[in-house]
Amino acid sequence: MAKRTGTGWGPYWLPMAAFLLLIEIGGRAPEASAGLFLALRVLVPGALVLWYAARGDYPELSGFPVDGRILLDVGVGLLGALLWVAPFVVFDGLRPELDGFEPESYFGAGGAALALAFRAVGYAAVTPFVEELFVRSWMLRFADVFRSRSDFRDVPIARFTPLSFGVTVLYFVFSHQSWEWGVMLVWTLLTMAWFYHRRHIAPLILVHAVTNGAIFAFVLLCDGRFQDAQGAPIALWFLL
Repeated sequence: MAKRTGTGWGPYWLPMAAFLLLIEIGGRAPEASAGLFLALRVLVPGALVLWYAARGDYPELSGFPVDGRILLDVGVGLLGALLWVAPFVVFDGLRPELDGFEPESYFGAGGAALALAFRAVGYAAVTPFVEELFVRSWMLRFADVFRSRSDFRDVPIARFTPLSFGVTVLYFVFSHQSWEWGVMLVWTLLTMAWFYHRRHIAPLILVHAVTNGAIFAFVLLCDGRFQDAQGAPIALWFLL
């Protein structure tokens, strides 16, 4: 085994930091550059994850058996998507007064498909890797060693302790907008239980990707197909 050097934080922190920084800068940049920052917040974190993976900096991604249990992972992801969207469709009071994602606002009306493509790749592919590696691979393990200043890499993946569980749940919930807290708590508890059952980070990346992909598909296929209590069609773009 190669001797480890440094803290090992970079592969987990830098993709997440790049993603958050690009969102912050993009929110302050002129509207004309919205498309550029939409692309950058997909391409830059994604490229960083691929680069670190090629260097072997994510050993926890290896050793994942490809077997029938993957279908169960997909099922959990779909259940997570259902638990996420159903309350907003059923209960009018839970829906935020937001316009949500507007594809035409990034590359113009003719570039709506390109904007949707970037959003889909970012939402269903890049974000699951970036967030799961940062939260359930780094943060969960670091929570158990920060007092002793030990190396988080010595902590097994998916080891349960009340402290790491609590830190992870709180981060997932409160890193989202307040109107998402309820559904995020339900989704987090579901996926944490599955994480401790599967004891590997790769199934959770798959679960996360399936959940996000299913939400994305639901919005595209069902926007305006449901009605609120007054009979008006429900716009679903706030989910993205």
